Amino acid sequence: MTHDPAGAKNSLRLPSDFSISSIRGIYEAVREAFSRQGRLEIDCSSVDKADVTSVQLLLSTAKTGEAQGRPVVLTELSQPLRNTIRRAGFSSDAMIDQHFPQKKGGS
Repeated sequence: MTHDPAGAKNSLRLPSDFSISSIRGIYEAVREAFSRQGRLEIDCSSVDKADVTSVQLLLSTAKTGEAQGRPVVLTELSQPLRNTIRRAGFSSDAMIDQHFPQKKGGS
């Protein structure tokens, strides 16, 4: 994870294995990110393996950020992660976009 004090932004890059076997370390990194100021950007581009615990952690992170008034934005959702989100019940891109705030087109 990196922190950008000038932009008041925390960045977290998810590992290729974002499944239950690695969720504890990712959870700890998210907790640390919330101890800092600014929005949290989560880079999902390298995720090759994900499961329902991944989806639960991302949803919880987004809801916590919303409750704290701190934006959480996902960038570059990998296809394996997007497929896992769909298998978890988020059947359309619109539904995914509604529940998982994403950074689109450099914004």
